[in-house]
Amino acid sequence: MEYQIIPVTAFSQNCSLIWCSETLQAAIVDPGGDAEKIQASVKAKGVTVTQILLTHGHLDHVGAAAELAAFYNVPIIGPHKADAFWLENLPAQSQMFGFPECAPLLPDRWLEEGEKVQTGNITFEVLLCPGHTPGHIVFFDPASRILISGDVIFNGGVGRTDFPQGSHDDLIHAIKHKLLPLGDDVTFLPGHGPMSTLGRERIANPFLQ
Repeated sequence: MEYQIIPVTAFSQNCSLIWCSETLQAAIVDPGGDAEKIQASVKAKGVTVTQILLTHGHLDHVGAAAELAAFYNVPIIGPHKADAFWLENLPAQSQMFGFPECAPLLPDRWLEEGEKVQTGNITFEVLLCPGHTPGHIVFFDPASRILISGDVIFNGGVGRTDFPQGSHDDLIHAIKHKLLPLGDDVTFLPGHGPMSTLGRERIANPFLQ
């Protein structure tokens, strides 16, 4: 699995372009905005986008999803349906954060815990990790030991839980019982900030002590 992190929006959200080095099939994960910037990265890498993947329904992670799905004629996959109210509320989120108007979004496919998503020869396992939002999912590639963690866990931090239907207890439980057992050697691409490993966060993340 190859990847490039593309920071987008005023929130410096980490959109991830991930692709299979054998087939050059690619997925765009959490395209929060700046569609032209993402398109330029896709063109520079010479890959073929086959799908848009979403970890959760917050505007800074989905703002350019519809535009890019239309441009590449590909489906939008994820998050879990518990985040439907966030995607329906995108116009209100736009006003709240001063973003350009973003229409409500309905993905082509919701995802459930235990499902798998294929990109070329990469197989992502889907884990439901509520807390930041109720329908937040993460994508784990066991072969490359890479986790796309959205806003569940960060380098030195965890996701905010002061949003509607957020739960700090649920978030910490998901991290400790679903993510950390994946292994200390797992590298994660967070929704914001620098990358880290689950092993480093298990030892040093103040929210997990």
